Amino acid sequence: MNPTLRIQRFTNPGYPHAMDAVIQGGRIASIQPHQDLADDDATSIDARGRLLLPGLIEPHIHLDKAFLLPHMKEDVSSIAEAIASTAVLKRSFTKTDIAERAKQTLYQAIANGVTHMRCHVEIDPIVRLLGMEVMLELKAQFQDRITLQIVAFPQEGIAKQPGTEELLRQAMALGADAIGGITYQDEDVEMHLRTVFNLAREFGTPIDLHADFSDDPQMLAIRTIIHMTEAYGLQGRVSVGHLTSLGSLPPAQAEPICQAIAKAAIHVMTLPATDLYLNGRNDTHRLRRGLTPVAMLLKQGANVIYGSNNIQNPFTPFGTADPLDTGLLLAQTAHMGSKTDALTLLDMATTRAANALGIRNYGLRVGADADLVLFEATDPRSALYERAPRSFVWKRGQLVASTSKTTAFYPVQH
Repeated sequence: MNPTLRIQRFTNPGYPHAMDAVIQGGRIASIQPHQDLADDDATSIDARGRLLLPGLIEPHIHLDKAFLLPHMKEDVSSIAEAIASTAVLKRSFTKTDIAERAKQTLYQAIANGVTHMRCHVEIDPIVRLLGMEVMLELKAQFQDRITLQIVAFPQEGIAKQPGTEELLRQAMALGADAIGGITYQDEDVEMHLRTVFNLAREFGTPIDLHADFSDDPQMLAIRTIIHMTEAYGLQGRVSVGHLTSLGSLPPAQAEPICQAIAKAAIHVMTLPATDLYLNGRNDTHRLRRGLTPVAMLLKQGANVIYGSNNIQNPFTPFGTADPLDTGLLLAQTAHMGSKTDALTLLDMATTRAANALGIRNYGLRVGADADLVLFEATDPRSALYERAPRSFVWKRGQLVASTSKTTAFYPVQH
């Protein structure tokens, strides 16, 4: 059988020389050192030494809350205000409104090379299952362009909003891929987490929590999360987003917690665009960056990745649905500027994220799904620092997006 696609002369940090990849049946059939071959029936792309990576992964985003800026009456300056503002806005959500804003985000992400995404969808008595229904439809509609995982997320709390637990159960029965939680919304954190862990056990899904989103070092629900992860035998199937209060602890107190996170195989998703924007606002001097201690967690062996979280809404007025925008922000604010750091940051948006989301058949290797992105850059640093255009994006070997950038310079008339 003739190959359907050949990508020639690409570079990748995992290979010492220019390589060729052959794609057949939506999967990578071979990866070999480059050689000039006679024409055949394959479609050939000459990468000309440009960087080829597995498709980028967006592991934490809120599609149902994207692009709300035009609807906001006032700006917000705290986590509490962002939650309150969103609670008001979502009372006017409709299926059409959610779908339009989510599609805008999905198309941006696909153009930026994202082939897998995990989104959190609001489940509560305000919107009930409206967002869930939309995300299930979009998951099916976009399945040939991007793989979408859905987290049933109780933004307003569980005990705080009676009826939410049953709505979560209904969302899981409808087909949510993971159960979410938010440790700073209910007063009884242990009861909140017990509900989430029990639902995960009932439906056999992973857990993806919003945890300890604060610069208060006393907010440490992560200790309970570690204990429950081990007690329920869910090592490797629990993720925590934000975890910023850990960054306000002295190193001697934070390090044992980081060790325990790594031991329990809990995935940490730092969300720098939101965390930097909303944390540290009460500091009058020496403002804290409001990030989880990325370097310490990595040193202890924890799987740390990053996500966009929000796109232009009360929590984060920024965002482009480009993981590498987030990666560059993390590079600058977590002091990750070395050549090795650049490789780690790209790994966070690819293989590390795939590990966190339990994605199989992934990677630049023989037998994996041909979810690939070719950059208009020849090395990892250029790809990351310049957020180089994604020349081609493939989903299971099918071209789903391409981008080119041109600049014209004109002579100055004297």
